[in-house]
Amino acid sequence: MQPPSAPHRSPAARASRLPAAAAVSVMALLAMLLATAPTWSAPTSAAALVSSASGRCLDVKGNVDTPGTGLEVWDCNDQANQAFEFTAAGELRTMNGTRCVDAYDTRTAPGAPVVIRGCDGRATQVWRQNSDGSVTGVASGFCLDVSGAGTADGTAVILWTCNGQSNQKWTTSAPPPPTGGAGPCDIYAAGGTPCVAAHSTVRALYGSYNGSLYQVRRTSDNATRDIGVLAAGGFADAAAQDAFCAGTSCVITVVRDQSGHGNDLWYQGSAQVPGSSQSSPAKATSESLTAGGSKAYSLYINPGNSYWRDGHLTGVPTGAAPEGAYMVTSGTHVNNGCCFDYGNSETTRKADAAGAMDAINFGTQCWFGGCSGSGPWVQADLEWGLYPGGSQSWNPNQRAFSSKFVTAMLKNNGTSRFALKGGNAQSGALTTLWDGGLPGGYSPMKKQGAIVLGSGGDCCKPGGGANLSAGTFYEGAMVAGYPSDAADNAVQANITAAGYR
Repeated sequence: MQPPSAPHRSPAARASRLPAAAAVSVMALLAMLLATAPTWSAPTSAAALVSSASGRCLDVKGNVDTPGTGLEVWDCNDQANQAFEFTAAGELRTMNGTRCVDAYDTRTAPGAPVVIRGCDGRATQVWRQNSDGSVTGVASGFCLDVSGAGTADGTAVILWTCNGQSNQKWTTSAPPPPTGGAGPCDIYAAGGTPCVAAHSTVRALYGSYNGSLYQVRRTSDNATRDIGVLAAGGFADAAAQDAFCAGTSCVITVVRDQSGHGNDLWYQGSAQVPGSSQSSPAKATSESLTAGGSKAYSLYINPGNSYWRDGHLTGVPTGAAPEGAYMVTSGTHVNNGCCFDYGNSETTRKADAAGAMDAINFGTQCWFGGCSGSGPWVQADLEWGLYPGGSQSWNPNQRAFSSKFVTAMLKNNGTSRFALKGGNAQSGALTTLWDGGLPGGYSPMKKQGAIVLGSGGDCCKPGGGANLSAGTFYEGAMVAGYPSDAADNAVQANITAAGYR
C-alpha cells in the first residue's frame, strides 16, 4: 500500500510560495522547458483498413485494448479500434497508438491468430504494406488474411500464405483529399480501388487527363471528330462540337474510356458493336448544360440508343470479384422502359443468369411490384431483376431522386454484400439506400465483364430488339475492388464541386 499522496499543486502554485527572485527564476525555467518540450497529439494518419473482399473494417474485437485481443472484420464505425497507422519502424499501431498488431504468441506459422500487444519492438510486430494492398508480416512472410475468405461480421483475421485474393487486400478508408484539379478516378485510386473504365461527355475524370471524351459524327458527310477537354483535367470543348456540327446534325458514336484500359463505349448498331436494325446512336445536341462554368453536352439516351463494350479482358471485374460504380444522371429524363443501366453486363448480350450483371439502374421501373411512389429510383440490375435492396420486396429506405442532376452509386463485394447510394449531384451528401446482403440466389456473383450504358444486358444484338429506356448520362466510372464509404463521400464532394448547372 502506498502512503497518501500530497495534494497536487501546479508548478505556478508551488512557485508562488517561493521568494520573489526565486519564483521569477523558476517561472523562467518552466517557460523554457515548455517551449522546448515535445508535444504529443493523436496520430493524424491513422485510418481504417477496409477488406477488399467484404468492405468491412479491420477491427480489434470488442473495442478493448487488452493484450492478446484478436483482430476481426466488422462493419466500419469510425471507432479507435478500427483506426490503424503504419509507423516508420514498420509497426501497425491501433487503439490511439497504444497497441501494436502482432501474431499470437509470436507465432510465424500459417493460421496464427492476429492480435494486439504492447509495442515492444519484437520481430512479429513488424509489417510491410505492399503496393497490391496486401500486408505482410516481415518475420513470417505471411499475409493478413480474413480467415476462410469470410466476409461476415466477426470473421477472424489470421496469418496465411499470400495468394493475391481479395480477402488479403486492404484499402484505406480515408483517401487523401483531392488536390486541385483531381477527379473522381484520382480519389478512387488513392483509396486502392482504381478505375477500370471512366466515361464522360462533360469533363475529365482524372486531374491529368487530356485526351478525347467522345466522338461525334455529322449527318452531312459522315465525317467524325473527337471532342476533347479545354485543358488537362478540365471540361469538354463544346465549342469544337458546335463548330463541327454547324449547319447539320450530329450523333455521338463512342464515349472514350479515360482509364487507359481501352474500354471505349461504342453505340450498339455500329461497325464496332453490331446491333439490331432498331438500334442507333444518340443525338449529340439533345441537351446542353454548364459545368465548371463551361458549356457541355450530355449523352441523352432515348429508346433505341445504347452503348456497349466487352471489357472482360481489359480490366473489368468478372465472376465474384468486388466492384464499384457511379454515374451522374438526371431525374428529369426517365421512363419505365427496360433498362437505363450503367455497369457490368453480359458479354453474350443475353440474360444468362442471376448475378451475370452488376449495373446501376435509374428509372421508374418497378420490377417486382409493391413500390412506394413513382420514382425515379437508384436500383441494382443484377440480371433477372431490378433490386431496390436485398430482396424482391420493396426496400422502405428507397427514395425518389427527381432533381436535375443525380449521383447514383452501386458497390458489390461479389459474395455477400452490396450497397446502393444516391444524392443530388449539385449539393449535399449521399443517402445510403441499402447496405447489406445480396438477394437470394446471387451469391456468388457471376459477372461476365462487359460494360453497358443505356440498356439492359440482354439487348440490342443483331436480330434482337432495341433499348426501351430513356435516361441521361453525364459521367461515370467502374472500379476494381469495393470502394470505402470515405471514397464514396469524396467522389460526391468532387461531383458537387464540378458545378453542374
